[in-house]
Amino acid sequence: MAKPIAEVDCSDGAPLPDALLTATTPVVLRGLVAHWPMVRAARESQQAADAYLRRFYRDATVMAMHGAPEIDGRIFYNDDLSGFNFSMQQVRFDAVLDALRAHQGDARPPTLYVGSTTIDACLPGFRAENDVTLGERDALASIWVGNRTRIPAHYDLPDNLACVAAGRRRFTLFPPEQLANLYIGPLDLTPAGQAVSLVDLAAPDLQRYPRFATAWAHAQQAELAAGDAIFIPSMWWHHIEALDSFNVLVNYWWRQSPAYMDTPATTLLHALLTMRDLPPAQRQAWQEIFRHYVFESDGSEAAHIPEAARHVLAPLDDAGARMLRAHLLNRMKR
Repeated sequence: MAKPIAEVDCSDGAPLPDALLTATTPVVLRGLVAHWPMVRAARESQQAADAYLRRFYRDATVMAMHGAPEIDGRIFYNDDLSGFNFSMQQVRFDAVLDALRAHQGDARPPTLYVGSTTIDACLPGFRAENDVTLGERDALASIWVGNRTRIPAHYDLPDNLACVAAGRRRFTLFPPEQLANLYIGPLDLTPAGQAVSLVDLAAPDLQRYPRFATAWAHAQQAELAAGDAIFIPSMWWHHIEALDSFNVLVNYWWRQSPAYMDTPATTLLHALLTMRDLPPAQRQAWQEIFRHYVFESDGSEAAHIPEAARHVLAPLDDAGARMLRAHLLNRMKR
């Protein structure tokens, strides 16, 4: 068994403190959204939850994943990692609800999954009755709907508050330092945008992935019911399993960095292009340069340069970010 994730009772409806929303370790928030009308409908029945969602539907289309019953809900690659074990289709949201209803009683249904869909675009008015106050944070609110699915372990750059609105979900989390033990797949061909672990948590193949045993020793896990939520800090690897025939998740993403900052994943890809295959001594020299200018930066690295002459070493702001981005685009033309 994985270690349990720390829990806090949030059923009193009190605002979430900043200390929790800036934490660097995960926490389960029991009862945080138990008062939502969506949750009350889901606790009544799948039919009631389905009817509640349809109240807000206004002819929007969504990207839906469809997989054969044989994949058992695992959103993943095909056998040789040249593609995926599901198809993507743009369909009406109510058609997804119809399909979930049609397969509700199947012992082994096809996999149906709508991920990361902006709530305000798909279900306008839903957040007026079902929302979480996050202070001054400009969070992106998304909805995830499907049947029994398994989403491989992956990380997200933003902090994540995930609220279970219908069904039950099992969250298995790994700290960022377990990267090497999770056997991550391709960086540029991914099931849903983020690189994922190739290990099947339902049946780990320790002969093929022996270091996963170490990752599992650091895993944390919790099962959430409708009304519960979990805070997943930035960069924590998380595997999510939906356990019922009808599941709805609402999540909020926000970054603790200015909007003008690009994703570091872009830097990683550029580093693969420019540094990974350098001779070892040169890679070590660049490691020192990055340590000096980036990972241990405290402002002193440019203190000996007059302020007006610091250019990209000056504190970054929106205008500076635009100039630096234009400079990079120009440098990359070849």
